[in-house]
Amino acid sequence: MCRSTNRQVAPEVWFRVVHLGQDSQKGTPVAYYREQSVEIALGPKGAFENGNIGPLRLRAPPSRVVSPTPPDKTAKVPKTPRVVELLRRAIEWRQQLDTGEVHTQADIANREGITRARVTQVIGLLRLAPEIKERILSLPDTKHRCPITEPMLRPIGAIADHREQLRKFQRVSL
Repeated sequence: MCRSTNRQVAPEVWFRVVHLGQDSQKGTPVAYYREQSVEIALGPKGAFENGNIGPLRLRAPPSRVVSPTPPDKTAKVPKTPRVVELLRRAIEWRQQLDTGEVHTQADIANREGITRARVTQVIGLLRLAPEIKERILSLPDTKHRCPITEPMLRPIGAIADHREQLRKFQRVSL
């Protein structure tokens, strides 16, 4: 509780939003709400418990019914895992560097609007064993989070021996 210098309680503002649903004739809740009530209390903490509240009510006409869930909720669309996109980008950037299309990683960073360090991290995925890169590039599109992530692959790419990389990758990707 905040206090001012003259020992009076400084007012605090507490909000509580109450959604009032209407039942259908059979007693089951309807999927939308026709009335929303916002209660505002001015005063110290505990104002709701003391009854020091002033409700403001807004009634929505049937043409403006407020719904807690969108009526046309669309299903999740499968997306390409982020690690696949990053590996493809790393391959593309390496080709651009090799052909002279861009001169440095700093040029890539400026063009992409990211830091040079991030470009280095993404290009670091190219140090992975060819079998690991093939497995990543063959990952299917998914609706859920991919179990293989770029931060998980960074320490594996730092290992020089490809056989050791494969062993470590098999342990973390299971």
